[in-house]
Amino acid sequence: MINAKYDSLGDTIRIELVRGLEPARDKAIAGGAVILGVMPERLATINVIGAAKGDFDDALRAAAGHHELDAEELIAIARASLAVPDRPVQLEMGARLTT
Repeated sequence: MINAKYDSLGDTIRIELVRGLEPARDKAIAGGAVILGVMPERLATINVIGAAKGDFDDALRAAAGHHELDAEELIAIARASLAVPDRPVQLEMGARLTT
């Protein structure tokens, strides 16, 4: 389960991949548009800066690629959090079905 919240005053989406743990360090990617909160063994948070523009798909794909995450899942929760500003959103994704 992934949690996210769009802060309309700060125009930032915070995606929590590890609930309740603060990252040990931050790493900026995509020209500073995305800040990754990194713990020693894994990615803990993703902060999307300037989220209201909605042009964060490529930056989230880059974050997903670096950390073996599902890019579509990150994009879906980011978009859902924009739809309900200043309220927490949770997303639980199932496995893809193959035909």
